[in-house]
Amino acid sequence: MIPNKSHLANIDVWKQWKEEGYIAAKQALIENYLPLVEYVVGRLAIGLPKNISKEDLSSYGIMGLIDAIEKFDYERGLQFETYASWRIRGAVIDGLRQGDWVPRSVREKAKKVEEAYQKLEQKYLRSVTDAEISDYLQVSENEFHQMVQDIAVTTICSIDDPIKEEESETRLSLLVDETAKNPEYKVNEFFLKETLAKAIDRLTEKERTVVSLFYYEELSLSEIAEVMNLSPSRISQLHSKAILRLRGSLGRMKVQLFQDT
Repeated sequence: MIPNKSHLANIDVWKQWKEEGYIAAKQALIENYLPLVEYVVGRLAIGLPKNISKEDLSSYGIMGLIDAIEKFDYERGLQFETYASWRIRGAVIDGLRQGDWVPRSVREKAKKVEEAYQKLEQKYLRSVTDAEISDYLQVSENEFHQMVQDIAVTTICSIDDPIKEEESETRLSLLVDETAKNPEYKVNEFFLKETLAKAIDRLTEKERTVVSLFYYEELSLSEIAEVMNLSPSRISQLHSKAILRLRGSLGRMKVQLFQDT
């Protein structure tokens, strides 16, 4: 884990780069924050096929870091690591997408499974079992488990992606300045947190554990596998299923919001 450091520790270097255009200062910032690229790439690598080179991921990440350094406004008092992490993550995913790393058939499988979770959990108002999902998809449970394994690579996303394929609104458009007073954003944030809390409650115990260890404790895939005494591939599968369930819940929330307006 990369320890959080305030960008104020490098304020003189930021000034040299931003105010004087000193290239050596920019290079110093890049070298200083390279470990952040390794950290983000390491987390993104979970579930990706082995044929995807980590060096390629790091190259995409470095481009994202450079972009972040060029666009970051150090005078706003924001945490650079947080801002850069979004840029690095987005650059890696965009680079993978441009390389056509996920076949269309795999994306179609992911869409079918996500819709299945959305419809069945809306119908039963609870977490549905693998057997129920398999029956809905008209496949065996073993085939369903293989589908989840195949689509594990799609459970990462870019903030520049459309929220829905047929829409132009992106996740990035939902990010706003939290210092600004925006009642509508606060209301949406409240419903989002409430929806996510309910969705997490409906996850299975193992899925909740994986989500907690990955997103809150920030453990790696291998570390979670060791803690839970399961194989890394099983952890990847649990993570994918949890993300698909949560996406389905968020999709239902958006539909309900539009119905109420």
